[in-house]
Amino acid sequence: MSTPTSPNSPQGLPLLDMEILRTFLAISETGSFSRAAQQIYRTPSAVSMQIKRLEEMLGRALFVREPRQVHLTPEGETMLGFARQLLEINDEAVGQFLSPQVGGTVRLGAPDDLGTRVLPGILSLFSRSYPAVQVNVRVGRSPDLMRRLDIGELDLALLIAEAGNRPHRLAEPVYREPLVWAGREGGVALQRTPLPIAVADRGCPWRRMALESLSRSGHRYRIAYTCEHTAAQEAATGQDIAITPLPRGLVRPPLRVIEEDEAGLSPLGDYEVLMLRMPARGAAVEALAQHIMDHFAGTPNGAAASATG
Repeated sequence: MSTPTSPNSPQGLPLLDMEILRTFLAISETGSFSRAAQQIYRTPSAVSMQIKRLEEMLGRALFVREPRQVHLTPEGETMLGFARQLLEINDEAVGQFLSPQVGGTVRLGAPDDLGTRVLPGILSLFSRSYPAVQVNVRVGRSPDLMRRLDIGELDLALLIAEAGNRPHRLAEPVYREPLVWAGREGGVALQRTPLPIAVADRGCPWRRMALESLSRSGHRYRIAYTCEHTAAQEAATGQDIAITPLPRGLVRPPLRVIEEDEAGLSPLGDYEVLMLRMPARGAAVEALAQHIMDHFAGTPNGAAASATG
């Protein structure tokens, strides 16, 4: 893909991409490609590719890469100041034109982990473009969120469901990703009988998909760790207490993907992020709904943050 150039520049200088500058800033602040990837909800490989494009365009190395951290080169320090200024100007300019047109309050519902991992970043960017819109978030279980939407207590809701399953008449898919088994790198939980697993409580689609997979493969199992939050299941798996179902994009060291052929496990299948929105709720609701859909549309497959439904 060719880099766009300015038509008013006699040298044909390339234009800086705002999203790449946001990635550059996140790495500068966290000192890590992987932590920056979590912060901006992208895969580490996508983050690395963005920085490679930026460094190739500028003809300078911006980071010194070490095994456990990265830090800015002198050229990177210079670029950091420009990046902050450019992003501030961009957000101010866009907000100047959009903020007078859209205002009001949006009541948004989301499952626990989606509300923890994904929404803060999405809403932070949304507020820069729509400063006159107030978003009130309710975090809860999917059945409760659907009920609240139906009785008019929510304008918009996000759910997690097995791919192809539509638990509500207004559900529309906005993201799809494979669910995989994850275990500790070098761990022995996978070799135990019965197989120890970490899952959420009843009603979670990932739990249901995992148990159905184990039934198909004929594995004996026991539920060794139960918690509603995916972070706790990751922690238990990281300590080799159990294996757990996770989105492929969420499996990072010290965890690894357990391939189906190595353990005789059946495929888990895909899950989806679904959006529910009440019709005719106004411009603010539509603006936030579109912003959320645009975020997931720009998220590489396998890079969405986790959520239990």
